[in-house]
Amino acid sequence: MSEQINPLWNHFIRAVQEEVKPALGCTEPVSLALACAIAAEHLPGEVTQIDAWVSPNLMKNGLGVTVPGTGMVGLPIAAALGAIGGNAQAGLEVLKDASGDALAKAKALLQAGRVQVKLQEPCDEILYSRACVHAGNTSAMVTIAGGHTRVVEIVCQGETRFVLNEQPGEMGGDPLVVFSHTTLSQIVEFVEQVPFDAIRFILEAARLNDALSREGLSGKWGLHIGATLHKQRARGWMAQDIGSDIVIRTSAASDARMGGATLPAMSNSGSGNQGITATMPVVVVAEYVQADDERLARALMLSHLAAIYIHYQLPRLSALCAATTAAMGAAAGMAWLMGGNYQTIAMAIGSMIGDVSGIICDGASNSCAMKVSTSVGSAWKAVMMALDDSAVTGNEGIVAHDVEQSIANLCSLACRSMQATDQQIIEIMASKV
Repeated sequence: MSEQINPLWNHFIRAVQEEVKPALGCTEPVSLALACAIAAEHLPGEVTQIDAWVSPNLMKNGLGVTVPGTGMVGLPIAAALGAIGGNAQAGLEVLKDASGDALAKAKALLQAGRVQVKLQEPCDEILYSRACVHAGNTSAMVTIAGGHTRVVEIVCQGETRFVLNEQPGEMGGDPLVVFSHTTLSQIVEFVEQVPFDAIRFILEAARLNDALSREGLSGKWGLHIGATLHKQRARGWMAQDIGSDIVIRTSAASDARMGGATLPAMSNSGSGNQGITATMPVVVVAEYVQADDERLARALMLSHLAAIYIHYQLPRLSALCAATTAAMGAAAGMAWLMGGNYQTIAMAIGSMIGDVSGIICDGASNSCAMKVSTSVGSAWKAVMMALDDSAVTGNEGIVAHDVEQSIANLCSLACRSMQATDQQIIEIMASKV
């Protein structure tokens, strides 16, 4: 079907297929786990030692987050479990098949002091992990850089087995290059006109992230924000309405994901929280307006594509909390479901940029669910305003009269001045270790 439609639309579809994928656990420690799993696959015996080096940003996002199924936080357990029980072919779901026996061996390796994770310094890559896994006298080293699953080199016993050789800047090589010369209005046009069968696959995002949300409402995970708000609403402290449903159900999914639940999230731009944030508000609104599968798929496609489009202009990891930009995608999807047009969507995104643009990323942790809840609350507020033809104007702050310029202004902060903020955050976090 997709071969018969507008070529630009095919690029949009390919970009979503590349950036919206199932991921089990926080994707930064999972990236290191994948490097370790691939390295271990090249070894003949049991793993006896792991030495790993990661970029400062990957360290930041791996320090305080729970690794699914382990009850433990941090990069060392992710590395050990990836090497001993990881599925090297499973990408961001590398830990999905890890057994109890593998976990016991991984913990024993940690207790024996045989797992070391250090900062790679200097490091030009924002996303970088290099794992040297030993099995007795044999070793294999795998380097992932530039993307959570982007293996750039495999070395076994000092012999190079694989080196990634890509031609940069080619449309065929990087599916995201399309966003360097497209606009939000073209994305809206695509969503409204593309054949349903070509985008039906996005409904899997609703299924996976809603299952994670239901698990989060059990109250067992993370800061149990969603479950707590649900309980307080039953006591009468919050209104029973669509706005509270959006916050509760979205934050519950983030609670479960950050707390170590063994269910995958459908991620966006390499982040489970971004995928949850771009999905769950749209799912909630779709239920309220009784949207059918086709309308839900179009709204989800708009939300995820808009989130990818904005994030494309950001560093892969930065001091800017990307739950905020994913929620801008959600605002687009919600506004469209409620009858809004391109102008409504643009107004909602502009208002969000005027509202939550200062939220920092201080590493992946249970508190991410707080930022997710704040971001989706802002999205709903911005949609309500836009539907009433009200928005933060281009005369105020970093918001411009044109939504594309507003997005560019926001992203320029993360690309330039917030780099110093990022360094300060990493220093503060490193002092805790």
